[in-house]
Amino acid sequence: MARISGKLSARKVTTAKPGRHGDGFGLWLAVGESGSASWVFRFSFGGKVKEMGLGSASLVSLADARRLAHEARQEVAAGRNPIERVKAGLTFGEAADGFYEAKRPAWRSAKHARQWQTSMRTFAAPLRDMPVAEITTEHVLSVLRPIWSRAPVTASLVRARIEAVIDSARAHGHIGEHRPNPARWRSHLAMLLPGLPGAAKVHFRALAYQSIPALMTRLSELPTAATMALRFLILTAARSNEVIGAQWSEIDLTDKLWHVPGPRMKSGRPHTVPLSTGALQILEKLAAVRSSDFVFPGLKEGRPMGHHALSVVLHRLEPTATVHGMRSAFRDWAGDCTDFSRETCEAALAHATGDATERAYRRGSALEKRRQLMQQWADFLSTPLCK
Repeated sequence: MARISGKLSARKVTTAKPGRHGDGFGLWLAVGESGSASWVFRFSFGGKVKEMGLGSASLVSLADARRLAHEARQEVAAGRNPIERVKAGLTFGEAADGFYEAKRPAWRSAKHARQWQTSMRTFAAPLRDMPVAEITTEHVLSVLRPIWSRAPVTASLVRARIEAVIDSARAHGHIGEHRPNPARWRSHLAMLLPGLPGAAKVHFRALAYQSIPALMTRLSELPTAATMALRFLILTAARSNEVIGAQWSEIDLTDKLWHVPGPRMKSGRPHTVPLSTGALQILEKLAAVRSSDFVFPGLKEGRPMGHHALSVVLHRLEPTATVHGMRSAFRDWAGDCTDFSRETCEAALAHATGDATERAYRRGSALEKRRQLMQQWADFLSTPLCK
């Protein structure tokens, strides 16, 4: 039997840095910037170099990858293209998982990645075991119809994601180029399903700013990790992902600043949040019992708090409000109850205004103005007075 062992070890696989790492005999470990790793078999066939995916390294062990690569080499030696065998049996689930692994490094939000994967494994479950090349329009409709009117936003996202998975499978050669995408909307499903005029547009419900001080009082009477995180979110006017992912290395208690790195911001730009006395009090309490690199750690070691934790707490107290709506309440308060400029208020929400030159000119004084704004917001939350 041909030798199938190579240069890698099980430990090297789990600790490999981003890049490609050869095991020999055409087997490579490809590691993305996000840390996700997959196996690739490179070979020559018909005078051209080709690559064949062998699966995620989190699911396929080094020993199994070597075995799969060895089997593929045998097919090449017999004059057969091993990719053709894989194409014939690719399921929608395998195509969806492959698409997820390929695209995940480019998604800024871990929450988006989780939601994408969950929707494909939940709503598109009936398609997962089907050969992706055999999925028809009726199969797609059987997935969409039960949720089309009941959950239009979710249905619209699921349809688009199914379309993307099938397009990706075609691009990899698993579906004939002549075959139309059965999940395509324009001139296809649009003719078979009722439209969603305005239904797919999400508007976050905002609690009136006059009601936020009372909510803060109720939250302070429930001193749990989730209620402290929600209070911190309200005090900083930040997004939930930014708060949940906050790490102690981002917090500067001396200068009373929270430096959120660009990759965790919706805009992709780093954002500095001045910390009011109320926000600092929460951080000081958490620092005294610190057990993780995360400011708001989850139940699992090394993981942040679950992304649904804040919504669960809020819905118990205010069933019609949303966490994101707290930012709208802050903006309404700033416009009604302060004399700060629109630019300062928008900057507090990490919204860009003006051109690049204008933003650079304002950068020096904007932080101190925002520090005053955030302290006035904290004061209002404890003593609700408006001019």
